[in-house]
Amino acid sequence: MSAIEVSNLRKEFGSSVAVNDVSFEVERGEVFGFLGPNGAGKTTTIKILTTLVPPTSGQAKVLGYDVKVDGMQVRRKIGVVQQQPSGEYTLRVDNQLDVYGLLWDIPKEERTKRLESLLDTFDLRSQRGKKWAELSLGTRRRLQVAREFMHDMDLLFLDEPTVGLDPIARRAALDMIKKRVSEGLTVFFTTHILEEAEYLCDRVAIINKGKIIAVDTPKKLKERFGGLQTVEAVVEGDNIQTLVRDLENITGVSEVKAELGGMVKITTSNPGETLRVIGLTERNGLKIAQLNLREPTLEQAFVSLVAEGS
Repeated sequence: MSAIEVSNLRKEFGSSVAVNDVSFEVERGEVFGFLGPNGAGKTTTIKILTTLVPPTSGQAKVLGYDVKVDGMQVRRKIGVVQQQPSGEYTLRVDNQLDVYGLLWDIPKEERTKRLESLLDTFDLRSQRGKKWAELSLGTRRRLQVAREFMHDMDLLFLDEPTVGLDPIARRAALDMIKKRVSEGLTVFFTTHILEEAEYLCDRVAIINKGKIIAVDTPKKLKERFGGLQTVEAVVEGDNIQTLVRDLENITGVSEVKAELGGMVKITTSNPGETLRVIGLTERNGLKIAQLNLREPTLEQAFVSLVAEGS
């Protein structure tokens, strides 16, 4: 049984359609990325799946429970980190974590163990005695994410969880999520930072204007929609401009740039053809010191797909 099963899901707000006939499945134990531009329907979909708002039509099951009739059972088995900041203004950081664990009936000894571990993982130890109102926006976000790991869950919804985090805290949060996934957790993850999706997600769905326009692994999405690739060659010798002219005549090459230090960058739709750079280099009396292929990024695939659907 899948962790999430969505079929023909639709959500209307008056005359506006936020989610339009969306269908997908999330397998247990995977990190499923849900990506899209602002207003695409990501947060509305999460609100439906976490039982915060009802769908207009269609069906959604979370961990086998229908979100329309089994809301309590769903909420008992999930964790949610929403976009909007949320915290208790009068409670210290450590007390917020402890109370959250208490609400989930975590025994005192286990709460203390988890609390101390999370203070270190999310770099909150120096902030443990501060109240919510005294925290920076980034620290509040770290606390909001850390808090969710105080309880046991089968499925975690993360809606832009790293907004406001510095690179070190962001990587710590992502690594914490990866560790929990290796232990059996399923994660539904939205982000505008596409490098995060590449690092974390097993599969990705891209939604635009309320509709799913692609679902696949990050690797396959990059291969199918990433567009041009870049071949980088570090060349030794004095006849680089002649090499550049020869490379420009290779089928699929759209641009060749010679940079300082003998770096030659070749933008191409057919990277296999540019392996001829080796023969052309030797023919021009030059030598290749280094040769690299830069694959398209998930961001390039994302931009391409969204542009096609606009």
